[in-house]
Amino acid sequence: MAFVQSTLSVPTSKLQISQNVFNSTRNVVKCLPVQNPTKSFWIDSPDANPLAKEGNTGVLPTAADICIIGSGITGVSVAYHLATHFMGKEPLKIILLEARDFCSGATGRNGGHLTPNAFIDFCNYKARYGQQEALKALELENHTAMGMLEFISSQNIAGAVDLVAGGHVTTFVTDDEFLRAKEDYDAVKAAGIDISNVEWLSKEDMLSIYGVSFPGVRYGGHNLWPLKLVTHLYNFAKSKLSLSLHTSTPVNTVERNSETTNSHRWKLHTPRGPISCSYVVHATNAYASHLIPHLRGSVGIVPTRGQVVAVRGTSLDKLSGRPSWDANDGFEYWFPRPVASSLERPLYILGGGREVESRFAHDEIDDSKSNEKVAQVLREFLPGLFPGKFERGTEPEMEWTGIMGFTRSRDPFVGPVGGYDASNKHSNFDGQFVAAGYSGHGMPRAFACAEVIASMIFAEFHGKIWSAPKWLPHHFLTSSWADQPDA
Repeated sequence: MAFVQSTLSVPTSKLQISQNVFNSTRNVVKCLPVQNPTKSFWIDSPDANPLAKEGNTGVLPTAADICIIGSGITGVSVAYHLATHFMGKEPLKIILLEARDFCSGATGRNGGHLTPNAFIDFCNYKARYGQQEALKALELENHTAMGMLEFISSQNIAGAVDLVAGGHVTTFVTDDEFLRAKEDYDAVKAAGIDISNVEWLSKEDMLSIYGVSFPGVRYGGHNLWPLKLVTHLYNFAKSKLSLSLHTSTPVNTVERNSETTNSHRWKLHTPRGPISCSYVVHATNAYASHLIPHLRGSVGIVPTRGQVVAVRGTSLDKLSGRPSWDANDGFEYWFPRPVASSLERPLYILGGGREVESRFAHDEIDDSKSNEKVAQVLREFLPGLFPGKFERGTEPEMEWTGIMGFTRSRDPFVGPVGGYDASNKHSNFDGQFVAAGYSGHGMPRAFACAEVIASMIFAEFHGKIWSAPKWLPHHFLTSSWADQPDA
């Protein structure tokens, strides 16, 4: 068979340009999620979301100890970690609020990857924060993946969440991308980290194994059905705590409770009535600035739309195993879904294409729409990269969008909404916490960030001093958000 060169439907070398565009983002007016989002494979497949409408009617509770706003991976993981911390020892009441259906935000609209970073961008982190912080950034992702995998194993739900341990392949489509990755790899290795599971693949290797005429690197990773995992996390937490979920219940404002007879310091106003509570967790990612004004604009969290398609492969070839993939500085990412039999052509979940959208889709808050230019390059991407394995002109079985929350540093904000400094101008948010701004990389980080929030609340609840876990990068903490360097 004659060799056919891989081609790309997307522009390359856009990483720095995208950062420059981000730095000029506007202060988007405060907003809630739109009520008519595109239909996602993860959410809208039959029977995928049994909690979709949970608690959306009836009488809303008027008080709780803790209110968690947002029912994606972060919000539900906070509830899960609170359950493991308190273990039913205190009569704790927690309310989980969601503006739309359960898990209908970015977690229900992402690419389905659970791949901790092995070394990519390490030198950049090291230059900005120092080697120890760069190492902690890697450690947090490993801690996240390990914790989620341990939960899946302990509950015996690997099949229920479609967990696949297929590994991950990063494809380098430019020489610069390859050289930066080599430098990162060498720096991590020099720091004493065991990365013996990383396998470099030459262009010839990639062509022979996968049919791709670009070099790459292969290392450990998983993929799964994110919504199904979050559903199991919620059910576990509910079995250990007084936890209730109320969907279709957006929070319009959070204000200090003025009722002198009420021991709860905050009052949340929703269209269904107010709720008083002592602690508020903002797990709203791209929409965090709706309730936290100082997170608007490029100094905070910028809503950014991603676009994803589910497209069927032409051949029965699973691309030599079932790895997840990324390419082009991570702008494109994909993996094959598990198949029921060897005769079934695999369905690929592919996201990306922001490089062809105006302003890289920053400041986009509407996931009821998709972009035609992005749609076109996504349809052409896999047929070009894997000649002969995908038929050109094939329409996706589903196509959807979702809103991510990007930060200037590409790292999340984790901790008290006002930071730790009592003199901080935002310090009048006592009892409010945030974990948001994952910049399109939430699955390997949100579970651990939620653990941090739960531990902070647990410490304050018992009048103890909170201690940071050894794997938490200091620069993630909200006390640092005013001076976050660019990525």
